[in-house]
Amino acid sequence: VQLQASGGGLVQAGGSLRLSCAASGRTFNSYSMGWFRQSPGKDREFVAAIRRSGGVTYYADSVKGRFTISRDNAKMTLYLRMNSLKPEDTAVYYCAAGQGVILSTVRSQASYGYWGQGTLVTVSS
Repeated sequence: VQLQASGGGLVQAGGSLRLSCAASGRTFNSYSMGWFRQSPGKDREFVAAIRRSGGVTYYADSVKGRFTISRDNAKMTLYLRMNSLKPEDTAVYYCAAGQGVILSTVRSQASYGYWGQGTLVTVSS
């Protein structure tokens, strides 16, 4: 599967953005999907993940209650709705796809074999 992330940009603190990740290939609904982010000088970190059917989601504590991950399997697209953005949310956001992802490793980058190119989100104070 190939992934193309989009939707990043510059937004003021408190604002909102929606990221999209378009997938190519015929088996999108066989992948668990995730969003990760990397801030300057920091390691890439888990943000959110969603199971194949979209019925189960997972979030990092830092974004819980502010971000919502969703997917449209018919459109082969993953989304990340980000509300109440903070300057510390500034990062390059990556979408990722993985097969056979189990509960204990859903937050691990190693569980995802396919990655998009990243989209930059900048939150100004």
